[in-house]
Amino acid sequence: MARPLDIVFLFYFASHIPITIFVDSQALLPSWLYPHQLRDLMTWYCAEFKDPMMAAPPTWFKTFVMSELTLQFPFFFVASYAFWKGVQQCRWIRIPLIVYSSHVATTTVAICYHVLMHDFSGVKPPGPETFSERRTLFFVYFPYLLVPIMLLMDSLFSSVYRTKVKSS
Repeated sequence: MARPLDIVFLFYFASHIPITIFVDSQALLPSWLYPHQLRDLMTWYCAEFKDPMMAAPPTWFKTFVMSELTLQFPFFFVASYAFWKGVQQCRWIRIPLIVYSSHVATTTVAICYHVLMHDFSGVKPPGPETFSERRTLFFVYFPYLLVPIMLLMDSLFSSVYRTKVKSS
């Protein structure tokens, strides 16, 4: 039986696949690659949540998206498989999870700090100006900080990755 936390991790990785393809990649790839419904979704999101990083991505943000597309995206499939099968059966996933979660937590800390502390006045398209707008955008990114930290702590300290599974 899978641990409840493994179900959370499976959902995180499996849901990240379509999010990366249909949403996050729009910050880097040409718009003609996407149907107008996905471009409209991005336009709505950027206006609703005042996310200038996705609307007009700065170079530093593009490097994070490039990393997501080239390094993280293939790993989403590997991690989804491991959590689907059960980490008790796939203990080999521990070190890749440590690398992945450390990397993602580090990049997301930079994004969250930018959201909370950057002066967005005069930025086109407009970014969050009030504390409420900053908090809202922060909470859009926060799960992508929280889950990797949980994943890192679990990978480092859970005995499930070190305990031998008895063969029947």
